[in-house]
Amino acid sequence: MSKVVDITEQLNFEENPKIKIGKKEYEVNADATSMLKVMQLLGDVTNITPKDIVSVYEILFSKEERDKIDKLKLKFEDFTTLVMSAIEVVTGEKQGE
Repeated sequence: MSKVVDITEQLNFEENPKIKIGKKEYEVNADATSMLKVMQLLGDVTNITPKDIVSVYEILFSKEERDKIDKLKLKFEDFTTLVMSAIEVVTGEKQGE
């Protein structure tokens, strides 16, 4: 008979984290697959390109959330802040640490 280890209580099944801008909240995808994709894309955070930022944005926010965010017409610097903040909220670390 094979051994069964129940890890259910060790897992976090909470909702995805959210980022608040003004009075609205935007859900960030925090699943492991998304984060592995982000980590692969960003590898070296000192060499992030605009293309990388857009790719990470598309991974971390669902189409529905992106549609809402796009309506904000953020400036590039603010958009970058949004994406980097989304990474921070999911990983619990400030970028560059």
